Amino acid sequence: MITMTDKAVIEIKRLQAADAETQGKPLRVQVVGGGCSGMSYKLGFENEPATEKDKTFERDGVALIIDTKSFLFLSGTELDFSDGLNGKGFVFNNPNAKRTCGCGSSFST
Repeated sequence: MITMTDKAVIEIKRLQAADAETQGKPLRVQVVGGGCSGMSYKLGFENEPATEKDKTFERDGVALIIDTKSFLFLSGTELDFSDGLNGKGFVFNNPNAKRTCGCGSSFST
């Protein structure tokens, strides 16, 4: 399971409202190769799940879509949003990450 904090839900809704093309669309969360720690997170809005194997998680009208390969790395992750002094952006609290980079956008298992 993947969870979202209140702040993440609010920010996703704000992004959806800011662009007519993304309104109501689910957010795809992926793990891709790259980054200073080996794997990176990738986010983007989509029309619908790409395959019937995609997993969908929803909270307060916000849906996340995750492919089965990425789910192996993301299971148990909490998606948060930070707008503090140390920077602004989505934060992945991933219990599967053994090591993360300084900016938090890449990890290794």
